[in-house]
Amino acid sequence: MSEPAVSAVPGQARLSEVTAASARRWWVLGVVGLAQLMVVLDATIVNIALPSAQRDLGFSNADRQWVVTAYSLAFGGLLLLGGRLSDLVGRRRMLIIGLVGFGAASALGGAATGFAVLVIGRGLQGAFGAMLAPAALSTLTVTFTDPAERGRAFGVYGAIAGAGGAVGLLLGGLLTEYLSWRWCLYVNVVLAVIAVAGAIRLMPAYPRDPDVRIDWPGTALVVAGLVAFVYGLSEADTKGWGAPETIALLVAGVVLLAAFVLVEMRVAHPLLPLRIVLNRFRGGAYLAIGLSAIGVFGIFLFLTYYLQLTLAYSPVKSGLAFLPMIAAIVAASTTSSGVLMPRFGPRPLIPVGLLLGAGGLALLASQLGLRTSYPGWILPSLLLVGAGLGVVFGCALNTATYGSGAADAGVAAALVNTNQQVGGSIGTALLNTLAASALTSYVLAHGRGPLVLAQAAVHSYVVAFWISAAILVGSAVVCGLVLPSGRLAPATGPAARPAAVTSEEMSVQ
Repeated sequence: MSEPAVSAVPGQARLSEVTAASARRWWVLGVVGLAQLMVVLDATIVNIALPSAQRDLGFSNADRQWVVTAYSLAFGGLLLLGGRLSDLVGRRRMLIIGLVGFGAASALGGAATGFAVLVIGRGLQGAFGAMLAPAALSTLTVTFTDPAERGRAFGVYGAIAGAGGAVGLLLGGLLTEYLSWRWCLYVNVVLAVIAVAGAIRLMPAYPRDPDVRIDWPGTALVVAGLVAFVYGLSEADTKGWGAPETIALLVAGVVLLAAFVLVEMRVAHPLLPLRIVLNRFRGGAYLAIGLSAIGVFGIFLFLTYYLQLTLAYSPVKSGLAFLPMIAAIVAASTTSSGVLMPRFGPRPLIPVGLLLGAGGLALLASQLGLRTSYPGWILPSLLLVGAGLGVVFGCALNTATYGSGAADAGVAAALVNTNQQVGGSIGTALLNTLAASALTSYVLAHGRGPLVLAQAAVHSYVVAFWISAAILVGSAVVCGLVLPSGRLAPATGPAARPAAVTSEEMSVQ
């Protein structure tokens, strides 16, 4: 009679352990989400603070771009190295190092008494962000291997990645208006303290792979190539595509990155194993992330301009105007990744998401005028764009890291962030250039005057939205052709291999 009771105790203990481990996984998602939010916030929150910082520190308009460029150069250039370091020394350790460093760099920038210190702080933010972002995403990759749980987790993560820019606009407006521009940087210190405490308390010490090595020639080439390319895009944004500096930097970047690929094909321990990108599931997801970053840049930049300069919204009111889009991103990301992906796979979902985003941008472009109604036209457009973005981010982030293997999880995650960074930089330069050209052409055709200038500004935004919509439509076609049919296979180990992989793809795994 006593045997069942005795045998039930170990079973109950095991059930308790499984339940505790499952609960801990979701707390780890909270830590990872907070870390990702810190990185994504800085894409927009500092832009809101820039005018106030410029008045306070007294730097010129020409210098102002370096507050943004210092971050993007360090972040974009060091991402792949940060991802491989995560695989080498352990993602928990790298996550904590990145969080502490990012928080310290933010404190330095927030306390800046001059332009130089602010730029140094921003550069250090970018460098530690390049360690932080891949460690966060790769932690998620190895923590959630069950397809159902993974879908829900990546839905939440995708919602943060997609909505973080809009959250940055709102939070930046609130902090700048009611506290100080410095709090747009200090807020990262608060977030970092919470995230570090959570990481130390909740995250296990993931074993590092002893076979991982740093490919130093490849590292030098890819860092130099990405820095040159991103810097070239920033020069194109300010000096034009035909400027000698722009051309030289872009050509140098392409040449260095091509040399990097050649090196990676030959070295024993590549920084970026080509099997990661040659798999069509992952390759298609990387394309979706990069191309969508180009296309959706306009919704944040030009709609913010329109709301503040044309409709005279305050920064806080402009941020609040984006809240419905945030809600749509969260709902679509969690639903698509957690419910639809396990049933249909990424191929039908990602193109549909891109087409929804294109439809929202087209609706906005077709109705924008000097006095366009927010509830009548802008709100429906934002909801449509948000739904599309949510589907893309939720599904693409899940697919881009699926089956990469624990030893490559860090660099696979870094490639996600690299595509986002490069895509955003291309979008910044391309859309700003085309919008400026459209504004100039409109003024030349219609003459000068306050009304004409206001109409010219709206016309430039409309052009940017139409081009963004066209980019998303083209992206949907490309991703539909590249992504294979089939669902992601159930995980059987630390990381799963995508299903429906062709024999050619199997040869490059």
